[in-house]
Amino acid sequence: MTDMGGFRDAVGGWAAGGGGAVARELAAGAGVRAVVLVEGPSDLAALETLAGRLGRALAAEGVCVLSMGGAMNVGRYAELMGPPGLGLRITGLCDEQERPFYDRALDRVGAPGQGVFVCVKDLEEELIRALGVPKVEEIVEAEGDLVPWRTFTRQPAQRGRSPQDRMRRFLGTKKGRKIRYGHLLAGSLDPGRVPAPLDALLACL
Repeated sequence: MTDMGGFRDAVGGWAAGGGGAVARELAAGAGVRAVVLVEGPSDLAALETLAGRLGRALAAEGVCVLSMGGAMNVGRYAELMGPPGLGLRITGLCDEQERPFYDRALDRVGAPGQGVFVCVKDLEEELIRALGVPKVEEIVEAEGDLVPWRTFTRQPAQRGRSPQDRMRRFLGTKKGRKIRYGHLLAGSLDPGRVPAPLDALLACL
């Protein structure tokens, strides 16, 4: 089976204005039957890691998780992946505030009700809540980020925020940190404590 990375790259080029021939060819070669539209690479990392932890191999199942580079791009990706384009099954994972964009995009391409799963604030918040802040702090310490984390919590702007919200904001303070910790937090989840939107998404694939 073709590596899904090549398909992702081809779709990204297509979405940016290139041709779709390569994406069509790779989709057929990889046996792609469904795509999960997510906002960014941290969501992709977390979702694929969690699937692996639960014994799922999404690529082998014909499922490709696509990072769109922002929720505002969902209309373009839905058009390319859905009935007007490759005719694949579309599902999505988004934040609560992004749900209307996803719903409108899927309705527009004639693929409503195929499954959009919603995190309250974002995926990181769901993972932090499931693991608990003490467990996440253990992971932060193991990664050598304990000193920056403690420095961050002492900032005046963080006073009055819940420990979960402080940790969520900390993960977004440095480029690449959300991707790294998306992978690490998802990989540390107890299979019995998978956040509801992620559990429901994986169950429908």
